[in-house]
Parts: sequence; structure tokens; C-alpha cells
Amino acid sequence: MTPTADDDPAAGHARSLLRAATRYSGARCLALCLVSIAATGTGLLLPAALGRALDLLLAHAPATRWVLCCAGLVLLLGLLDAVQTVLTGTVDARTTAWLRRRLTGHVLGVGPRAADRFGSGDLVARLVGNAAEAGTTPAARAALVAALAGPVGGVVALGLIDWWLAAVFLAGAPVLALLLRAVSRDTAESASRYQRAQGRIAAALAEAVEGVRTVRAAGTEGREAARVLRPLPDLSRAGHRMWRVQGRAAARAVAVAPLLQLAVVAVAGVLLTRDRLSVGDMLAASRYAVLATGVGVLVGRLAGLARARAAARRLGEVVTEPATAYGTRGLPDGPGRLELRGVTARRGGRTVLDGVDLDVPGGTTLAVVGRSGAGKSLLAALAGRLADPDAGEVLLDGVPLRELPHDVLRGAVGYAFARPALLGGTVGQAIGLGLPSPSPGLVREAARTALADDFVRRLPDGYDTPVADAPRSGGESQRLGLARAFAHGGRLLILDDALSSLDTVTERRITDALFGDGPGATRLLVAHRGATAACADAVAWLDGGRVRAVGRHEELWRLAEYRAVFGNGADPAGTDADDGAMPGNRVGPVGTDADDGGSRPVPDTRDGTSGERDVTGTKGRSGADAGDGATA
Repeated sequence: MTPTADDDPAAGHARSLLRAATRYSGARCLALCLVSIAATGTGLLLPAALGRALDLLLAHAPATRWVLCCAGLVLLLGLLDAVQTVLTGTVDARTTAWLRRRLTGHVLGVGPRAADRFGSGDLVARLVGNAAEAGTTPAARAALVAALAGPVGGVVALGLIDWWLAAVFLAGAPVLALLLRAVSRDTAESASRYQRAQGRIAAALAEAVEGVRTVRAAGTEGREAARVLRPLPDLSRAGHRMWRVQGRAAARAVAVAPLLQLAVVAVAGVLLTRDRLSVGDMLAASRYAVLATGVGVLVGRLAGLARARAAARRLGEVVTEPATAYGTRGLPDGPGRLELRGVTARRGGRTVLDGVDLDVPGGTTLAVVGRSGAGKSLLAALAGRLADPDAGEVLLDGVPLRELPHDVLRGAVGYAFARPALLGGTVGQAIGLGLPSPSPGLVREAARTALADDFVRRLPDGYDTPVADAPRSGGESQRLGLARAFAHGGRLLILDDALSSLDTVTERRITDALFGDGPGATRLLVAHRGATAACADAVAWLDGGRVRAVGRHEELWRLAEYRAVFGNGADPAGTDADDGAMPGNRVGPVGTDADDGGSRPVPDTRDGTSGERDVTGTKGRSGADAGDGATA
């Protein structure tokens, strides 16, 4: 049983989308409907004019006026058909563009959840192919009115010639109605299967294109092509079923419609022999019988509408994923204190983060470390509201992120990622992305901080070089992403493994620039290297979705399980794994003597006093001995 819009949210959203799209091109749809009806009306007048002209010619009476009338109707019909074609193309293009803009904005508003649910390839297939098919709906509906007006007008015209003609035709009309209903139902089902198979192929193709280097390196091109095309038999079956449905409908129409036409012509012949009809009337009746049985046009219109509805439903499925809602509360002045309170997040039915509590004082740096799959990147996404937790809340300077307006939140939080997407026409625009009016000086200063200025200047057009024409390594791309984050500013900077592709010298120089100028923005740093974690004021150790311990890197290094996070090797920062002490000639983060192994105190700026407190104020979880200096 096909679900209705009441119990199928996707169908309900699809109907709302199509109504809004129709309103968007409402004037053109109305014009198309009027032109189509005018064309149908002209087509209905033509048989009557031809019949009248024939009667006058057979009677050797003057028929010039009627002949000219027929010629004028033919010319008008051609003109109206041309206008109808132009309007149909215009409405289809406008509606498709509107749907794509609407769906693209919604997908971007939903964020990563959309790609997680549907896959990037399937999303592209929906926003490109399905939007184009759904975009034909308003024009098809307008044309359907005219397509229905033809048979109805034909029956009415038969009744005006003689009521017996209309009665004969109406006797077989229920068969045609059942035929059209079956076509609409079966086409919608097969079109839906066809489009789903297309989406699976598109999703697999996007994955293959993204991993093309891996495929080439593994020498599995043939196997990967087979994987991408695995849904092809389903696509073929659905396509063949769709054409069989329409073929059977056409065959039935060919069987039923001529019988009705012959019946009408036969009755008209009998009436002609009884002098109730003229020869011209019989000619007109034969033409009206053809118009009244115009099942072929209706079958095509209904099949097109069925495919469009199936495509619109796939768009409706995307809309069922709600866009992120924002609040209206302002963000007070503050140092950028970040708090996670009882944060739980699930992905794919698995609890990735479980009741995480963290408190990052403003102006300090917290490094987040843990094994692969511990939830580090998800925590970074939650901290800047690229995702929402399933339970708990995240606060910035005491305000829950959910309550902040979009512009305020994005202005307060800057991000850098391991694999930055460099959007924008030029390199300079990519660095200044998201800023209302980035100055060249600001862009260059951010690039210098990220050690990107030198290689950008060596590009053919420097900062004006198109991104697509700027050859760069993974580390250079990462530095451009860092430059974008530095240019953004804000009170909270989140670096999600944003230093992973840098060589150790470059990484150290960037971390010195980040952390060497005293208190500034609060920094949350996802780290995989001990040297990076050692530069932070504190480290949060994630293990099994929970905070195992919080403390200074050199303190936590005393724990064998913590050292195992970095591969059980020697501490890249120089920590002696035996005693947890830092060499005396190494200076820790600003203001910290690495030899004392203690947590660095920082001023508590919340109440304006100079009292000292622990840098994290964080509630950790089990696994660390409080006696070794790590917060447990």
C-alpha cells in the first residue's frame, strides 16, 4: 500500500515543495495554462469549420470565408503551439532552478548530517537529476488541464452534433478511465525504483572518484567499476518495467480508442443516411471522436507527472532532515570560555561520546588526544556547533550554543581542518572566506602566521591566483586552511587535526606563533603528536568516548596507556617516559617551567581577580592516579 502524505513525511514535504515552486512561477504557469487551453479550443473549432466549409463546397455555395477561417485557425494553432513550447521550457527551467536553490540551501543548513544520511553522491543526484524531473511538474500540470480539455471538449462537440454520438462514446469511457489510472499508479512505482537505483550508482561513483588515487595504487579499477555499476541490473529492471507499463497502456489505447472512434463514425454514418447529419457534420464527428479518445496524450502527461512526483518525493526525503535552528540570544563580552556539560553524542547507533564534561577557561589551549575512534573530531564539531549533541549542552561564555544566532556563533568560532576545502575564486578569497570585507593586509598577515605567505607569493598571480590553478601539497593546503582560521579571528579557535600534514619544523613554528603571544582566543586542538599536545596548557585524554584524564602532557606521559596513544615511542616533545620530567633545557608553553611537571596556573579573569586556579577546571574520568598530577 502506498503511504499517503499524512503518514509519509517525505510525500508531505514533496507536495509543499511543488506548491511553493508553482507559486514561484505562478504567472507563467497561468499563462501556459491559458495558452494551452486556447490551443485546445482552437483545435476544437477547426473540425467544425472544416465541416462547414465542406458542406458549402459540396453545395457549390460561396465558401471563401470559411476556407479562410480554417486557414486562420491552422496558423493560430501553430503560433499557440510555439508559445506553449517556449513557456513550458521557461517554467521548467525556473522551477528546476528554484528547487535546486531551495534544496542546496537546505542541505547546507542541515550540515554534515545530510551527507551522513544520504551520501554525497546521492545528494548530488537528487539536487541535479531529481530536481530537473520534479521541476517539470508545474508545466505538466498546466498542460494536463489542456490535455483533459481536449477529450471533454470532443465529447461536448459530439453531443452538439447529435446526442447519440456522445452517448456511444461515453459508453466506453470507463475503460479509458481505468486505463489512465493504472498507468499513473504503475509508472510512479517503477519511476521511484529507477531513481533510487540512480542514486545508489551516483553515491558509489562519488566514493570512487574521491578515492581514485587509492584505486589506482591498488590496481582495482575493474573491481571498483563493477562495484559502482552493481545497481545497474536494478536500474535496468526498473527502466524496462517503466517502459512496459507505458507500452501496455499504449497498446490498450490502440485497442480501445479506435473501437470507440469506429463506433462514433458508424453511428454518424447511420445518422447521415437518415438525413440527420450532413457530410460536413460527419467529417467533424470523426475528428471530434479522435480528440475525445486522445488517450495517447493523456498517457504521456500522466506518465511524466508520475515520474515528476517520484522525483519530488526524493527531494522531500532531503527536506525531512531538519535544518539547524538558531536562537536569538546575544553573546556577552568574555574571554571565550568553553564548557561541555554531560555531552553525549551517537553516530550510526553507537555512542561515540558519553557524558563528557570539560571546562576550557578563556584564553587557554586544550589539546584533545585519544586513539582513532575515540570521538576527538566529533567533540571538535560539537564545540563549535557543526553538530548537536544528543544529550547535554555546549556553552560559550555561559551561553548555550543552541541559543546563539547564526551570524553571532559563526563570528565567534573559527575552524581549521585536516583536509580544508578551499572555496572561493582565488587564493586570497579562500583565505578570507566568511569575512564581510577582508582586507588584503588581513589576508596576508594571516598567511604569514600560517607560514603560507612565501609559497603563495610564488604562485603565478600571488593571492589573485585561482584556487584551481594553484598547485599545492597537502601541507600547503593545510596552511591555507590555518590562514583562513587565523583571518577569521573570534574568541574560540578549533583546530581539528589541522597540523597533521605539516613537517615538525613548520608545525613547531606555527604552534609558537599560536601560543607564543600570551592569552588570546581560546583554542581547542585535536592532536595526534606528542609535540603538539605538549604545547597546550592542558590535555584532555579521550578513551572509549569518555574523558579518561585531564592534565599537562608531561604529567600524563607517566602513564603507559597514555604513551600508547602516541605509539609507545619516545615523547616527540622530549619527555622522559621513565619519570615524566621534561629536560631542563626545554621551555614548555608560555609561562611554564617544563621541569616542575606541574599544571600551569592562569589568572581567573571571570571575576577580575588575580587568584590562581587550575588551567582546565575539568572533571575527568577514571584511569589516572591523582597523585601523579593528572586530573582524574
